Amino acid sequence: MWRDTYRDLAPPEAAGALDVDRREARWAAILADPAQIALVAEVDGTLAGFGLAGPPGDAAFGDRGEVKYLYVGRDFARRGLGRRLLAAMAAALAARGYAGFGLGVVVGNDPAIAFYEAQGGRRIGAYTDPGPLWRSHNLLYAWDNLAALAAQG
Repeated sequence: MWRDTYRDLAPPEAAGALDVDRREARWAAILADPAQIALVAEVDGTLAGFGLAGPPGDAAFGDRGEVKYLYVGRDFARRGLGRRLLAAMAAALAARGYAGFGLGVVVGNDPAIAFYEAQGGRRIGAYTDPGPLWRSHNLLYAWDNLAALAAQG
């Protein structure tokens, strides 16, 4: 899913560095961290999408939680899975005491930008994510009423 999304946005060396061993080690560390909220969407026994949320990883988020990943496979697009994952992460962050959350969208990821704006996200700034593989320029979107977003799920 990551490679599909970032094929034209990330430098080729970043995509090439994401081999299975590196990804497995990264996800093992993420899933072992109780501060993280990991959700998956499954359709007929197939992984269709996933999301990850938790404490903010950059000062740009202020006191909001952060949605770190939200991906839906191309074969499962336009079925409401992204909206339901976003709403479920909003509910989980609200349960942990966050009043709002933000997420970064890599500049140029126009389909994601359109999706987040359609879900009520408002652009509140920008930041550079140092990332483990490349420095990406991101637009920062925020939702400050998690209860309303969670109810949309």
